[in-house]
Amino acid sequence: MKTTSSVLVSNFKHWGIHHIFGIPGKAVSPILFEILHHEMEFVLSKHEAAAGFEASGYALMNQKIGVAVGTSGPGGTNLLTAAGQAKASNLPLLIITGHPSMKDTGKAMGQDSSLFGADLVDMFRSVTKFSARVERGDMLQPFLQHALEKALSGVKGPVHLSIPFDILLEEIEPFQLELPVSYEMISPKASEVIDKLNVAKRPLLFLGKGVHSSKAYEEVQHLAEHWNIPVITTPGGKGVFPSNHTLSLGAFGLGGTDEATAYLKENVDLLLVIGSKLSDMSIAGLSEAMYPEHIIHFDYDPTFIGKSIQVPTTPVLGDIKANLTAILKDIPKTDSEAFIAPIESIPLEDNNPGERMSAVQVLRAMRYALPDDAIIFGDDGSHSFYGIKHFDIYKPGTFFFDDIFGAMGNGIGYSIGAKLAAPKETIVCLVGDGCMFMHGTELSTAYNYNSPVLFVVLNNGRLDMVEKGMQKMIGTSIGGVYETPLDVTRFAESMGLEAYTCYNPYELTDCIKEALHRIEETNKPIVIEVLVDENEIPPTMGRQ
Repeated sequence: MKTTSSVLVSNFKHWGIHHIFGIPGKAVSPILFEILHHEMEFVLSKHEAAAGFEASGYALMNQKIGVAVGTSGPGGTNLLTAAGQAKASNLPLLIITGHPSMKDTGKAMGQDSSLFGADLVDMFRSVTKFSARVERGDMLQPFLQHALEKALSGVKGPVHLSIPFDILLEEIEPFQLELPVSYEMISPKASEVIDKLNVAKRPLLFLGKGVHSSKAYEEVQHLAEHWNIPVITTPGGKGVFPSNHTLSLGAFGLGGTDEATAYLKENVDLLLVIGSKLSDMSIAGLSEAMYPEHIIHFDYDPTFIGKSIQVPTTPVLGDIKANLTAILKDIPKTDSEAFIAPIESIPLEDNNPGERMSAVQVLRAMRYALPDDAIIFGDDGSHSFYGIKHFDIYKPGTFFFDDIFGAMGNGIGYSIGAKLAAPKETIVCLVGDGCMFMHGTELSTAYNYNSPVLFVVLNNGRLDMVEKGMQKMIGTSIGGVYETPLDVTRFAESMGLEAYTCYNPYELTDCIKEALHRIEETNKPIVIEVLVDENEIPPTMGRQ
């Protein structure tokens, strides 16, 4: 017999999980003791939401699952935001929270997480795929199995188990669960796709972040190349298709390109939507006059199919990669290299004397200085929409951004967890000063646990998207500008990090190259603060 906490942690180790993220508290302390005994690393985050972000980034890169632990009461409520973000990002995250005592439930208790206090099980239901309380030790096995199956099957996502302190100490029969293998179903509509493509005169591919989730990069490229279909992406689909591919028109929606808009204005007869809900962020700027004649919509979840663009629609439900593989099984391979154009570098433009740098130039300098396979995590804000429009992708799967839930600071945590899961990858966090105000203390986590992320912080002293949006709406802004701006460099240095401030794109290019060299030498994160033009209009003004 072993304690519930011991059995739980031994399963974590069996799954190949080496890092658990969270903040200690009495209600979950038995789990921490077992992490120590099992020679795993407990990553002490500075806020439970950040722990959830870090565990989500870890899951993204280890292709298994991430684990975040928070104590009862506020430790659990702080993880709600991370759960909502993981759900929007389709990432398998196991959240474990505590409860003071199962046997004393119904009595007055501090940080009560039952229905007599802050009922965490109920709170997590709307932001997870599964939320339950383990009320006896022998319930752990079936509940954990249900949680894993929900997290890793179909549309992946977060799950939550609340395990009371006394249940964690209860002795049970040991067990070992395997991570479930998902068996994907093929849509009966898949066979219709080829017929519709063969008669289409002006088709268009619209790729969302579901392509990231299913890792269907090769399949969408094969589809586009065989039928010679131009490609646009949603903001969340940024990074699924090479920018220097001759069929790429860039992004549409917020951060979209003129080329994408122009093509949609010229009578698209067949729009293939792959892995997108078609939210307001993705179809900003799409008028009824630009609607296609017909849509083929690939998605796991039918909830939003046919809702945003009301034209005749053929749903292709199920896993994107599995359905595309079935559709393409008899289609000859294409010569993808023939579609890749030489990389054209747009010359950098220096800022005028006395003026701050353009954010556009920041993104171009980043592209010049970073290796082609560097993985970018865009945090939420106008800085990432500049990236969507101006940062070119040369290798699919190297830019991640969520435009749906939009928790500020998530990219900071995602990049830290991603680097711990994939230490050989070059990981870069594209972030703004607003996100740094919210979760910038996680720089300390990156430093203390040797997660050498390069943080590029665009600082304009304001919440840029909302401030510019209010200016557009009412001619002024309220609460969008920081009275005392963040000094990012000194903030980072206070936590032990090397940090630099750049004022022009040439300086930034050199600084990024030197920072990557220093990261190799020290295995520590580095922060580059870039002071950007406060009055520059971001590419986010198309949203109504």
